[in-house]
Amino acid sequence: MDVKFDVGSWQVSRVEEWSGGFTTPEQLFPEYDAAYFATVRDVLRPDHLTHDGIIEAVFQVWVARRNGLTVLIDTGAGNDKERPGLPSVGGMTTPFLARLDEAGVAREDVDLVVCTHLHVDHVGWNTMRIDGRWVPTFPNARYVFPAIDRDVWDPAGPHFATMRGAGVAQGVFEDSVQPILDAGIATLAADGEEIAPGMRMHHAPGHTPGHMIVDIADGGERALFTGDVIHHPVQVLRPDWNSCFCEDAALAIATRRRVLTDAADTRARVVPAHFGGAHSTFVERAGDGFACIMPSVDRAPS
Repeated sequence: MDVKFDVGSWQVSRVEEWSGGFTTPEQLFPEYDAAYFATVRDVLRPDHLTHDGIIEAVFQVWVARRNGLTVLIDTGAGNDKERPGLPSVGGMTTPFLARLDEAGVAREDVDLVVCTHLHVDHVGWNTMRIDGRWVPTFPNARYVFPAIDRDVWDPAGPHFATMRGAGVAQGVFEDSVQPILDAGIATLAADGEEIAPGMRMHHAPGHTPGHMIVDIADGGERALFTGDVIHHPVQVLRPDWNSCFCEDAALAIATRRRVLTDAADTRARVVPAHFGGAHSTFVERAGDGFACIMPSVDRAPS
């Protein structure tokens, strides 16, 4: 689906890397409740749940453009990467760069690359293999990494071995983060930092210790690019459900509730990394929880 929307003077579109069935809800959500899930199963099909009961997932990159500035938010899994800890995303050969070209963005056009966190499916296209070396895919860009994640996911540092996701992260830092650091084109973002006019990074920990969201506000409109704070629409309905990839379960739940409350109170568009369907949502309070309001592709619900 060709998805485009505006946030004030920012023009946002998405470029898909991959989509398909990912895993079962029982495997993805440690807090899974079969009785509850049965009540929402039909609502989730077919955009977010296959008819065989598999979670439908999307790897996608968001492109935000304003006044000649081109920003990419998260960079998918990448091609040709060895992923012994998560073979399902290893050795991919998608036509992502061709799709990016079709969207009017050449590699050389990108000014800023922002990673909400440093998991395997958010940093992959940071680099590409040329002449046997991993080099920055976007040679003219500045890359923004969460400062905390840069420290905890470095295998040479003291924290990596203590991370629950260390096995899944094998090789990720080495081929998709370290080459950017070595090239001297990385900025390590702190909480609240403005990385472009009207674009800020906010600390949103739990899924990873340094996870951040990208907050774009302009012209009275707002969008929150929430990375993996929310993987799937059922987590809007049940914010107490984490994904199995969350490092700190209690903190991830608290962050999810905080972000959803903020979005509901300010009518901000919520743009998770992996949503199918309309690929974003608005939320509203519903009792002690929240409800999704799926927008049309290019505008907020009336």
